[in-house]
Amino acid sequence: MSHFGEKCGASHQKFTSVIDRYTGVVKVFIPDSLRPDGGEELLVCQKIWNIAAANVACKEDGKPLGAVTAGSMSYDSLTTDHHNKQFPSRCVSVRCQGYETSLAECVIHDKISIGNESVATATCYTAPHEPEECGFQCVNTKCVSLNQTCDGVDDCGDRSDEMCCKKCRNGGFHCKTGVCVHQEAIGDGQRDCLDGDDESEKHAFKKPELKARPLPTFEYISPKDETRADRKYMETNLYCGIPNSTTVDDVAVDKRPQNGRYKRVVGGVPANPTQIQWQIALVENRKIDCGGAYIGGCWVITAAHCVRPNPYAFKVKFSVWKKFRAQNTTDIVPVEDIHIHPRYNALTYENDIALVKLQKLPFQEKCLVDNPAVSAVCVPWSTQLFQPNHTCSISGWGRTADGRAAQVLLWANVSLIADCQNFYKNRFKPGMMCAGDLDGSVDSCQGDSGGPLVCEDEMGVSYLWGVVSWGERCGQPGFPGVYTQVAHYFEWIRRHTGWPAVTKFNS
Repeated sequence: MSHFGEKCGASHQKFTSVIDRYTGVVKVFIPDSLRPDGGEELLVCQKIWNIAAANVACKEDGKPLGAVTAGSMSYDSLTTDHHNKQFPSRCVSVRCQGYETSLAECVIHDKISIGNESVATATCYTAPHEPEECGFQCVNTKCVSLNQTCDGVDDCGDRSDEMCCKKCRNGGFHCKTGVCVHQEAIGDGQRDCLDGDDESEKHAFKKPELKARPLPTFEYISPKDETRADRKYMETNLYCGIPNSTTVDDVAVDKRPQNGRYKRVVGGVPANPTQIQWQIALVENRKIDCGGAYIGGCWVITAAHCVRPNPYAFKVKFSVWKKFRAQNTTDIVPVEDIHIHPRYNALTYENDIALVKLQKLPFQEKCLVDNPAVSAVCVPWSTQLFQPNHTCSISGWGRTADGRAAQVLLWANVSLIADCQNFYKNRFKPGMMCAGDLDGSVDSCQGDSGGPLVCEDEMGVSYLWGVVSWGERCGQPGFPGVYTQVAHYFEWIRRHTGWPAVTKFNS
């Protein structure tokens, strides 16, 4: 807020930018409390100036559709042709992604004397009075050429030209969600792809060799640097999606079969005793018929068909491995309340999701005794976070191949499957998703209901992507398992858990 003056008082100079109406030259005023005039007016160097930065400058100048061109002109011609006007003799480099609302939010660095250098100009976009031929129409109605799409540069100003891309031009980086980002976004400390793929170490070799960084002698601190530092701090306090590795038992796990598939959870792979730390067992009348996932605080997510609005009938077991025998990390917690989705339909399994609220410990604000074998899984906020064919995992105590319930917790890898309505026709409803294998070799089964389908992003953080809901028998070829898509219900979850719970455990 300090860069825009809404909180800090009128006596403080604020960052401003303006496009000169006669020349198109971009000027910025950078505050500096050590200077007697409160700051310094500078031009923008042409060196890395592009349409993404010009879009931001135009939006800040009151032109919501951004720029039509990002140009330059020599400083000599500027001072010669407009000798009656005073122009600063120094410039700064500005790098933007394009989605910023002010140049103050971009990376600003390398203040230099202009000398014989060129300076940046911007021509703002004005909607034509008459219809024109358009290569690509942006969502904001701006028109750009087709060769400006999917190149990692935000030409539209709303990034619509960089979405739904099968691949990227000119070295742009392709996110799994179909979004192209600029190559300079790779490894810059900010997550531009939803799953953090641009910050993954496996792409470090794609990082440009020469990356301009703020000079230590330059007094301006970009808000982007503050954002990067804030995010790093918040992620060190993240309470979800990363299991406590010190408690995972060092037990060898069966290797993947030669055909590249695990068996379904029906006769699947035994988990290690404390491996799946967000898995819970839902106990009713001393029986475990359903699973669920711990999302932090006093909250568990399960399937609506697993519960009824009678909290006293249920208990939640944490850190369970053998179904009928506790281990030294097992904890049993009573239930305070159950929130079944108000539009749950028991006939069609629509909205098959429920929140289980745990009772607090006596005279305490928490519901669990600190337990290194219990970790929360993150709640996803976007249905675009993971795409079809992403490999995720399921777990539970469902029936085995011979029809008997598993005695230890089983897990298996599954793939997210697109176009599920092709298999289930009108039985497939909004909020549902499919995972497994079309040959039926990987699936969940009775007794796994309510259990977690968990996907891991490129930064190693796990999200509760689905809740085991229903399917056409177990492992039936051509009929993959159907899951409730948790991200579809994020706002409903947030409403019940409250923002503090969501942000503390799932920031």
